Amino acid sequence: MATGKWFGPAIGKVLGKQLDLVNDSIKVALVAGSYTPNQDTHDEWADVSANETSGTGYTAGGKVLASKTMTYDSTNNWWTFDAADLTWSTVSVSFRYAVIYDDTASGKPLLGYIDFGSTQTATAQDLVIKWETTGDTGILRASV
Repeated sequence: MATGKWFGPAIGKVLGKQLDLVNDSIKVALVAGSYTPNQDTHDEWADVSANETSGTGYTAGGKVLASKTMTYDSTNNWWTFDAADLTWSTVSVSFRYAVIYDDTASGKPLLGYIDFGSTQTATAQDLVIKWETTGDTGILRASV
């Protein structure tokens, strides 16, 4: 099961209006298992980019998220960041993480990542990341 986590510095940048999750160009890049996420100190794409995967059908820098929304659930007191599902068509690639970052803001700030738990391999097939917003395990959810 995949686990989504925020990079700590991202929360301050969102609250400080240094980046806009809905209106900025938010990208998702696939990253190899050689990367070790540090939620406390990793804050820019440069902290991750050397570990970005490569392969047939995969473009460096990742894909742009479409249909982004931020919604507040007053019953459960949490915010959820959602987007349209991502598809890489007929891709051959291995990765462990999907790293989310702001491609618009200076320094390309990291937002969060999805840890798939182990290296995943796609061979000449469609690779889909589904953004889940139901239940209490949304991909990028912040409780208040």
